[in-house]
Order: sequence, then C-alpha cells, then structure tokens
Amino acid sequence: MTLDLTTAFAGKKALITGGLGFIGANLAIRLVELGAKVMVVDSLIPLYGGNLFNVEPIRRQIRVNISDVRDEYSMAYLVQGQDYLFNLAGQTSHLDSMVDPYTDLEINCRAQLSILEACRKQNPTLKLVFASTRQIYGKPEYLPVDERHLCRPVDVNGINKLAGEWYHLVYNNVYGIRAVVLRLTNTYGPRMRIKDARQTFLGIWIRRLIECQPFEVFGDGSQLRDFNYVDDVVDALLLAAADERANGGIFNLGAPDWLSLRDLAQLLVELNGGGSYRIVPFPEDRKPIDIGDYYADYRLIQQVLGWEPKVPLREGLARTLVYYQEHWQHYV
Repeated sequence: MTLDLTTAFAGKKALITGGLGFIGANLAIRLVELGAKVMVVDSLIPLYGGNLFNVEPIRRQIRVNISDVRDEYSMAYLVQGQDYLFNLAGQTSHLDSMVDPYTDLEINCRAQLSILEACRKQNPTLKLVFASTRQIYGKPEYLPVDERHLCRPVDVNGINKLAGEWYHLVYNNVYGIRAVVLRLTNTYGPRMRIKDARQTFLGIWIRRLIECQPFEVFGDGSQLRDFNYVDDVVDALLLAAADERANGGIFNLGAPDWLSLRDLAQLLVELNGGGSYRIVPFPEDRKPIDIGDYYADYRLIQQVLGWEPKVPLREGLARTLVYYQEHWQHYV
C-alpha cells in the first residue's frame, strides 16, 4: 500500500543538503506544497549546480543556509530538531572525480560520515534518505540491473558514493538512525545544470539545442540508458522518507522506456522542432569510465513502497525543453 504523501509531511521539519541544486530544489518545492517546514543547505560552489533561482517559487517560504556539508560544526547545528534529512549534496561529475579525486573523497565520502555523526550526536531520531547512483554497479554483467548485482565502480566517484551508502546503512544498523539508500539512474527535468555535462550529459545536449548548435553523442550512440523525470524521483524520495518499511533498504530507481543514446538524441531534436547532433568517438579521458549499456530493475521499490515512474520520457523531455526556453537566462 502506497502512503498518502499529502498528509505525511504536513507540519514536519525537513532539511535538504544540496537543496539549491537540481533534485534538491524540486524536492523543496514539493515539500512546501505538502505543508512541510523546509530548510535547504547548499554551498553554492559554482561547479556543483546550486542555483538560487531554482527555489524562486518558494523563496519566501523556506529557510536557506549557505554552508558546506564538509563543515561538521555547521551540520551539527543544522540537523537539530529536524524530522527528515534528505542527503542530496554531492560531487556528481565522474570525470572530475578522476581529475581531482581528493575533493570527491571529501564531499562524497568523508562529509557523509560527518553528517551521520552529527545525526548520532544531535538528533538520532530523524529519518535520513541518501541519494546514491547507479554508477556504483560499474559495467553491468546482466540487464536489467537489480540490487543484487555486484558493485564494481569504474571511477573514483562510484567508489566514494558506495562508501557513502554503507556509512548510512551501518548507522542504521548499529545506531538505529533510520536511513534509506536510493540508487538513482539518469535524472532529468527542470532545474538541472545545463552549463556543462558535470551533472548529466542531457544538460549540455539541451543547451546546445537551444543555442542552435550541434551536440555530441559519444561512441556509436548504441548505448542503452533509462531515464527518470525529476518529479518521479521526488516521489521516490518522499516515499522512502515517509514509509518505515524502507528503513535500512537499498532501492534502484529506473524506468520502463529505456532507449539508445542515438534514439534519445533524435527524440530531443524532434521535440525541439529542429537541431542536430554528431556521433563522435569517445574522448580519451571518458572512454575508460564509460559503463556501456545500463537500465535498472526497479521492482523492489515498486513492491515495497509502491513507487513507479509516472512521466513518460517524451512528455518529460518536452516539459524540460519548455522550462529552459522560458528561463534560459538563469542557467547559462
């Protein structure tokens, strides 16, 4: 049985790390609509996607704290009195993690331990949802990938996100801090970073389309991927937070309408009413960390929490293009 989210969060206090970023801002907007008292925490480091315009619709209804999750003293203060912590802050670029592995280690690994220690010492009764990534699986041995698949990350980002997952599960199991891990696949939609490909390759594709420039598809374009519209990901985060059956669990997100990157590129051009793309060889720095085909088996979260994606890819991409056509100046 799926919980009624319209009543689960009314009057509750929710803290969102990375709350001015893509997923965090969309989550904050939904929580405000549900009647929650929301605080967002973000470092606003230029490379990581935080953008004050992302919360423009609710800017007078939330509290914004500009702080870094690596600051353990700030986190020790901020977690006090919270009912929920949505832990979305992170360094998302796989390539950057290989160029600067120590920063990735600090943000995606050590900072997670600091957050959990803050919860243990200051507020052990809150519920914590950690946003992880499908990158921890590495190159799939079989498709669709379920939660029993071996975890063999192909880059530093995947290794550190995997460590972050297990810190959360250890604190759930040992200290009773209720924690859930969601392994996100390719997430897209309004408010995602489009300046470059640090958050998702779809961002730079959309920028090039709107700028009437060709975008690049690496490899031969046959790689298969699945995609979740951000509203569906927000639903999953809320269900994981509200439902006690999720505690201590790891859940894949995914979608039924997976497709090749070439087909995705053609669909984007069609929805945009024009544009072009080029199939180009993998850059030398990206080829070793590409995972090939990937799409997830999300039946576990479907069975336990009743979650399933609702927004078809075509509809979600169309909404996304409209958003950036309307708000272009705030994202480039």
